[in-house]
Amino acid sequence: MTAPKIVSLLPAATEVICALGLEKNLAGRSHECDFPESVKQLPVCSEANFQDGLSSAEIDKKVKEILTEALSVYTVKRDVIKKLAPDVIITQAQCEVCAVSLTEVENALQNYLENEVRIISLEPNNLKAILSDIKMIAAGLNVPGEGERLVEDLQERIDLIRHKLKFIDYKPTVACIEWLEPMMLSGNWVPELVAIAGGTNILTEPGQHSPYVLWEDIRLQNPDIIVVMPCGFSIGRTLTEMDVLLKSPGFSDLKAVKNNRVYVADGNQYFNRPGPRIVDSIEILAEIINPKQFIFGYEGEGWMRFGL
Repeated sequence: MTAPKIVSLLPAATEVICALGLEKNLAGRSHECDFPESVKQLPVCSEANFQDGLSSAEIDKKVKEILTEALSVYTVKRDVIKKLAPDVIITQAQCEVCAVSLTEVENALQNYLENEVRIISLEPNNLKAILSDIKMIAAGLNVPGEGERLVEDLQERIDLIRHKLKFIDYKPTVACIEWLEPMMLSGNWVPELVAIAGGTNILTEPGQHSPYVLWEDIRLQNPDIIVVMPCGFSIGRTLTEMDVLLKSPGFSDLKAVKNNRVYVADGNQYFNRPGPRIVDSIEILAEIINPKQFIFGYEGEGWMRFGL
């Protein structure tokens, strides 16, 4: 069987498709799909319903207003999709704020497309589910063997980190900040990534959605390491809002601050994308948490130390 024509409305799915060797089958992408660089030339099939350049607090307020009014955070460009006539559309049902959702796709395309289209919807909330989704996508695109090989390669990289840390007992506490204003800590798969990389995640549980938290709760935990990785933000974008942390009561008294162990990571390209580069995210955390054991080369591009 030949691989079908695909529209991906999820950056992580786009990365999976390309890692499977099927970039040539991609007909369209979401407005957020930007890796590998070559996919940027594809037709854009979605758009956000709020402008660029808003602060964390402004984005949070706008998204809540949109959802309160029972509107969609994103618009599916159904005319573009109709013209592309894909066989398969890949989207997600994990978070209606993070990317185009299954409901939005179904509502936009119901009885609209002329050809029969299969929708693959992803909903991973832990590392096992991310790897399973890669195999599911591969099977759905008629390349199951490529999916098995890709997951095997990713698993080998994970096992290498685990093996190297097998006899290291010290596991520093780590706060992974997913949103700055209001404050959220990373849930879903991130606590697992921290554990694999040799740390002890605080205040969130594996497989549970990222919760809003009070700064006071983080302060009382007094973590050894703080990693700021806002959803959808690059390192540069995050640096423009670090004042939110700097002005938090007692920030300068934290162990992480006193020991110069506050870091900014690229949440957009790595931690927020449940695709192949989730293993890059583990390697980034391994470099941050255990710098004497690991140098993968992500510093400066995937993460940086935040000096005060």
